[in-house]
Amino acid sequence: MAIEINATNRKAQGTGASRRLRNTGRVPGVLYGVGDVNMIELDHNELYYKLRAEAFHASILTLNLEGKKESVLLRDFVMHPFRQQVQHIDFQRVDEKKKMHIKVPLHFINEDLAPGVKEGGKISHVMNDLDIACLPKDLPAFIEVDLAHLTLGHSIHVSDLKLPKGVEAASHAAHAAEAVVATVQVPRGMLEAEVTAEAAAAAAASAAVAPAPAAGAAKTTGAAPAPAAAPAAKKAK
Repeated sequence: MAIEINATNRKAQGTGASRRLRNTGRVPGVLYGVGDVNMIELDHNELYYKLRAEAFHASILTLNLEGKKESVLLRDFVMHPFRQQVQHIDFQRVDEKKKMHIKVPLHFINEDLAPGVKEGGKISHVMNDLDIACLPKDLPAFIEVDLAHLTLGHSIHVSDLKLPKGVEAASHAAHAAEAVVATVQVPRGMLEAEVTAEAAAAAAASAAVAPAPAAGAAKTTGAAPAPAAAPAAKKAK
């Protein structure tokens, strides 16, 4: 069932008008896309609590604009720098025949079954959502990332994800398919132990191949041999 949000047309525009609107518990917004651009306003509390739901950010919504319902996507919203207050919001009309680009959340499953976790590793979620392209009818609420086979020191990439039918990763960056989604980090203590073991093995291997001293080699320590005695002088006749 689509999430529905109520709105009315906004007559007054400008910074001052928007500030006065917020003071009455309303939020200024814009509806754009196919057709006219509408300046709208919404009830702050209704909007604030709907924004807390994950599905509100990655679903086709029903905007009830003074009795006329339209399919829309949330495109942007602005929060106050330090208050829990929505300052502005943008919605875009949905064209059922055109592919749309939208970020959908990633849901990670079977983390406790991952071999890398059982070996003491910790899973790091490098991505929490994925930019996809699809027709409105194919839009998924989320994409599952199965971690059941993730081993220590290895990663899951975008190319490894099982995307629903009609859905494709939308990033056009170079090597986007190999972008890391999640990885199992090797614990620091385990890394230090491996380094120590490798150093010990290298030292042992070095000692094993060191050349032995040659047989019969002269000793380099001890007193030097005494010089030979000079021959006795002959007596004069």
